This record gives sequence, C-alpha cells and structure tokens, in this order.
Amino acid sequence: MRRARVLYIAGIVAIAIAGYLITIRTSLNAQRQRASVQVGANDIGGVVSSSKGPEAGVWVIAETTDLPTRYTKEVVTDDSGRFLIPDLPKAKYTVWARGYGLVDSPKVQCEPGMSVDLKPGVAPDAKTAAEYYPGNYWYALLKVPEKSEFPGTGSNGI
Repeated sequence: MRRARVLYIAGIVAIAIAGYLITIRTSLNAQRQRASVQVGANDIGGVVSSSKGPEAGVWVIAETTDLPTRYTKEVVTDDSGRFLIPDLPKAKYTVWARGYGLVDSPKVQCEPGMSVDLKPGVAPDAKTAAEYYPGNYWYALLKVPEKSEFPGTGSNGI
C-alpha cells in the first residue's frame, strides 16, 4: 500500500515537471518565431503588437509617392503578428498597421531592407472601432452584378 502511494506521488511529480518543461519550450519557440522575420534588401518586415500582444490578421500598408506613380502594397500579419512586405522598389515608404478593433498605428518612414515594429492602439469601444471600418465603406467596395449578368437570364449566353 505504501509503495503504491509513493508511485502515485512520483507520477504526479513527473507529469508536473513535463508540463512545466513543455510550457517553457513553447514560450521559447514563440519568442524565436517572433524574432525570426528575415528581411531582405528589397523587403520591409517586422511585428505588429498592441497592448494585448501580437496582432494576427492585421493589414500592414506600405505607401510611397517617390515613384513615377503612387505605389501601395498591403500584406496581412501571421498568427504571431509578423509581416513581410516583399519585393519593394527602392523608395522611401510610409508604413502603418490597421486592423479590426484597433486604432491605426503611428505611420513610420522607412526604406526596403529595414525592420520595423508597429504598435496600433486598441479601440476603446465598438463605436470607435466602427469609425475606422464603417459598414458603408465595405458596401461601397461591392459591385453587385446587373440582372443580365447572372447565368440563366438568356441575354448573356450563359
């Protein structure tokens, strides 16, 4: 009976140690992933994080007017808040982050080959968040096809 109790306690201790080691390893891997944005000579990369931590699914916009025409390129952050804007022409860019429930990050001036971390604010309430993404903005992007453009209407050959 005493031996079974010792084995039981040893098992609990072993499980606790294994859980602790897994937690530390996961934390170290996450830190390595966040720091592993490889920025090439023609790229701009970094991490987007707010007061809540890394922000996934946030747009990062790079824009310049230094070229013959205005040039804009957008990417979306990964689950760790990392982003990479690849293959940019040589120019000075204004870069910022924008996402649902966030207030735009401050705009940062940078050039290809640079790494930049962006810090958007968390919107204080739903009303403020909606001011950045009002419903009529998204509706304005839609172009609903004309009735004649739908299949089966006979007039469009589909």
